[in-house]
Amino acid sequence: MLLRLAWRNIWRNKRRSIIILGSIIVGMAIIVFFDALVVAFLNQTFENQIGTHTAHIQINRAGFNENKTVQNYLPDVGSVESLLRDDPRVEHYSRRIIAFGLLNSAYHSTGISIIGVRPDEEEHVTTIKQYIVDGRYFGGGANEIVLSRRTAELLQVGLGDRIVGMASTVDGNVGSEMFRVVGVYQTISSGFDRMHAYVPLQTARQMLGLGENVTQFALIASDLENVPLLRSSLRESLGDEYEVLSYSDIMPLLMTMIDMSQQSMIFLYVIIGIAMIFGIINALLMSIYERIQEFGVLMSIGMKNNRLFAMIVLEAIVLGVIGVVGGAIIGGGITLQLQSTGMNLAAFSEGLASWGIGSILYPELSITVIFRATVVILFTCILAAIWPAVKAIRLKPVEAMRYV
Repeated sequence: MLLRLAWRNIWRNKRRSIIILGSIIVGMAIIVFFDALVVAFLNQTFENQIGTHTAHIQINRAGFNENKTVQNYLPDVGSVESLLRDDPRVEHYSRRIIAFGLLNSAYHSTGISIIGVRPDEEEHVTTIKQYIVDGRYFGGGANEIVLSRRTAELLQVGLGDRIVGMASTVDGNVGSEMFRVVGVYQTISSGFDRMHAYVPLQTARQMLGLGENVTQFALIASDLENVPLLRSSLRESLGDEYEVLSYSDIMPLLMTMIDMSQQSMIFLYVIIGIAMIFGIINALLMSIYERIQEFGVLMSIGMKNNRLFAMIVLEAIVLGVIGVVGGAIIGGGITLQLQSTGMNLAAFSEGLASWGIGSILYPELSITVIFRATVVILFTCILAAIWPAVKAIRLKPVEAMRYV
């Protein structure tokens, strides 16, 4: 009965109800769209950082992350590899040599991190191979090098050109090697491109005098949720000679930014909620003043205050449910369309590149986004109905029936 009464009361003044519904639908659509946009921004930033170099977990010698020198190579490569190979939680791993050095061409030189990798391992851990824009990935040659487009332009070299790499060796001397450019890559992170070049692992070992040693293992877990547990397990197994760092340890600023961005959505919810509350309160108060005599009659024939209160709140809930459905359809439809085509943000490409985001952003609609928006909207509607409902139950039946 209360639901039937609430439904009839809503449509007594169609114009007012349509205006309220419009505000709820717009609020719901905005929340869904911007929430999906923020989720996409955070996920793409995270995935790009993980995919280009960081991986889920890195295993180094203790202190290597603070002092990245070739002298801090791993104590026992074989035991680490055996541990990773036998752990089902590790999907892929890659051996690396990381050394800071110089690349010299006939025209310029630049400081850079020289990353020695085994291509067959690294392509399962990072996405550099997918970012090749000119030439190819490693083809098996000993002295091949893959540069970023930014570095190639700085050195004024192209495919087939030769450059010299120089870095400090294990014994403190300067090791050098001549490389031939076989591939040029371009990721969506300008900062990353500026600092990384890739060479075959064995060539890096010879150049730096490392023998069969490496400086790092980078690994991808079979499940992202298992990363904290896997990190703890590896730390316990490897002991104090090694440092086992997850992506949250390696990228604290990014993780802080992600947390702050998620919290900033609360302010969007609050702003939209406040805007909706005033509109709903105003409309319900007008409705109550128009029905004071009716309330007086209902109370005089025995309607309890709690039922009267529930009826008014139910009116707001019904409006909220209709608005949620309409807003979810509109906001979800827009988001799904952009999820397939993407939003072209080329005008902000330079700024986005500094954050590791491409110029095309793909909003990500999910059940979680819809659920959060629904909870916010319905809670706002209920909250907005409380004051008008309280004013209604405070009416005195005799005075209400005589109200003009």
